[in-house]
Amino acid sequence: MTGLRSGQLAEAAGVNHQTLRYYERRGLLSEPERTPGGHRVYPPEALTVLRMIKAAKRLGFTLEEISDLLVARRRLSSRREQGLGDRVAVKLAEVEARIADLEVIRDMLRSALDYGCDDLITCAHAPSCPVLLPEATDEASCGTC
Repeated sequence: MTGLRSGQLAEAAGVNHQTLRYYERRGLLSEPERTPGGHRVYPPEALTVLRMIKAAKRLGFTLEEISDLLVARRRLSSRREQGLGDRVAVKLAEVEARIADLEVIRDMLRSALDYGCDDLITCAHAPSCPVLLPEATDEASCGTC
């Protein structure tokens, strides 16, 4: 029986044993064969799958989304299933939306620093409060909000 024992696979992939078992339970990683002594022996491609999972996680995919990608790959993608390109486009749109939200937050925080906001309640009563959003203020004409 050739392959990698769980310790070897975990070390090569940069994960721990519990992660391997968790991914097995989630169906991300196929259950490995066992030696007569009961040791798990993973096929070499399990390392590729683990590297793909880690890369997908870094790109913002959830484990559920990664599972869907792996299932689609195993089924050899029927025409009705969303392909990787489509899923990447959706994820990219989500990331760009988060970036836009974070840029707004960053700008508001910079404005708060520039304005000298030391107390949120006191600042909230100032007509040019940079922290509160227009819908959160009583004054619809707040100059910098």
